[in-house]
Amino acid sequence: MLTKLANMSTRQKVFSIILIIVILLKIFYGVTFKTGQKIIAAQSKIEKVEGKQITQKTNEKVNWHDPSENKPYPNISDYPNFWIHVSIEKHRVYLMNNKEILYTMLCSPGAAGQETPRGTFSIQAERGEHFYNSQSGEGANYWVSFKDHGIYLFHTVPVDANGNYVVSEAEQLGKASNSHGCIRLSIADAKWFYENVPTGAKVVID
Repeated sequence: MLTKLANMSTRQKVFSIILIIVILLKIFYGVTFKTGQKIIAAQSKIEKVEGKQITQKTNEKVNWHDPSENKPYPNISDYPNFWIHVSIEKHRVYLMNNKEILYTMLCSPGAAGQETPRGTFSIQAERGEHFYNSQSGEGANYWVSFKDHGIYLFHTVPVDANGNYVVSEAEQLGKASNSHGCIRLSIADAKWFYENVPTGAKVVID
């Protein structure tokens, strides 16, 4: 190649060099383009897989009997600035100390038309182990009032007139807003809440 270039005129040399550069550029960008396509395709596959994983997590069966987290509940007496944050959008109850999240519970707030009230409230004195509302056809266990003295409550997933848990409703815990305005919790979470959360504790719902 170098010998041929040496025997060429200046114009021919320039033309040949330009031609070589063009060929090299085509080769380079062709490889880059193909590589880029492969990368994009790989990213697309990853996104699809991630999407599938997210869907699977959303569709996972909820253990509505047990604690929401695999760790001990906090000892409230150790946290002087304890309060409760309910996120309606995320279907979560956060046990807080100042800005620190101590524990996260799955929950189901009120359905459309029966929304859980938003705002700042306090845990009230009313609480009990069981109730049943014949008008709504549902009851619950381990209830604690936070508004209107026995109207808006934290409690377990619902039970029927015979005291049996309504499985179809319970399985939506942490995924759907399907209560009559109260905050539904797992059985274990509600029992702990009933036994440990003191009257007067601040509740913020947003």
